[in-house]
Amino acid sequence: MDSINVGMIGYKFMGKAHSNAYRALPMFFPDSLTPEMKVICGRNAEAVSVASKQFGWSEFTTDWQDLLDRKDIDLIDINAPSNVHKDIAIAAAKAGKHIYCEKPLALTLDDARLMLETAEEAGIKHMVGFNYRFTPAVMLAKKLIDEGRLGDIYHFRAWFLQDFIIDPEFPLVWRLQKDIAGSGAHGDLGAHLIDMAHYLLGDMTEVIGMNETFIKERPIPGDMTGLSATANKDSNKGPVTVDDATLFLTRFKNGALGSFESTRFATGHRSTNSFEINGSKGSVIFDFERMNELQVYFTDDAPDTQGFRRVLATDDVHAYSEAWWPAGHTIGYEHTFTHAFLEMMQALREDRQPTPNFVDGVKCQQVLEAVDVSIKNREWTKVADL
Repeated sequence: MDSINVGMIGYKFMGKAHSNAYRALPMFFPDSLTPEMKVICGRNAEAVSVASKQFGWSEFTTDWQDLLDRKDIDLIDINAPSNVHKDIAIAAAKAGKHIYCEKPLALTLDDARLMLETAEEAGIKHMVGFNYRFTPAVMLAKKLIDEGRLGDIYHFRAWFLQDFIIDPEFPLVWRLQKDIAGSGAHGDLGAHLIDMAHYLLGDMTEVIGMNETFIKERPIPGDMTGLSATANKDSNKGPVTVDDATLFLTRFKNGALGSFESTRFATGHRSTNSFEINGSKGSVIFDFERMNELQVYFTDDAPDTQGFRRVLATDDVHAYSEAWWPAGHTIGYEHTFTHAFLEMMQALREDRQPTPNFVDGVKCQQVLEAVDVSIKNREWTKVADL
């Protein structure tokens, strides 16, 4: 098996990111399975037709069921809005298709568990789109933790700050509607932080949180593309039904304490996705806006030179460096998707489950819902077992 035939559902922000990754894989990772970009699917025939040509897909359709009925499609890529993930993934699994699904896996924990159960029963490979795991600097942080070079871990603090809806006249896009998105900053941004914490430190035991919706109503949107939109001329407004910001505290099974902040109201922050980890022997700080760098501190450095040092994770000793550019020549956001799909292709070739998969998606949903329950009840809440 040298190639995998892909059918993709979704063609906007994530559709472009995924398409770019599929096209990059054969050039930069020639030993990988080659993803053949067969069919792209979207509801708007004119728009998805344009996307198919721009992104490099052979065909397009407006009915996702078409992809499941075709015997020449091996992998279903789901990057449509969150409210359709469950139905498509379950149908795809029952049709024997492998699945790559964007996060959050589902709108509810029950739905996420059903998706996992169906995928396992079908015996297909399944992966969830936590692309930030595949940043070389993040993988360096993981290496330092696993090798014990940071010692016992005491603190994990993470924040994902945006400001793209700070204007009260910004339209009521689908990400601000609970029936489509499931939640706001919590499920969109916080899900990435939660998965990052799981990847680096492991499971959480209990949480307590708070949230706020600062702008209660917004103009009905006309056109929406990615994270941008325009309002209808009639200026009618509808209710915002998700959180604008969510903060929570947690305890990890390994004894560490954690704090998380996700907001779309952090003025001046376009997309600040960061974490800091403090251990008995050292600390690390990561900021995705400087994604090629990891700030590293070790307690055993000489006293007169102690301090955080900037490590540029582009040398040959760092993850994926052999595929890209000479040392010091940095990579970008889009490369995290290429690395993620490389993991998917390697798993298919090696007949194993990729990581992160639907198990990780369920674990993330467990924390998301525990935080919601804690906010509702105003008390510490245990994270459900898998």
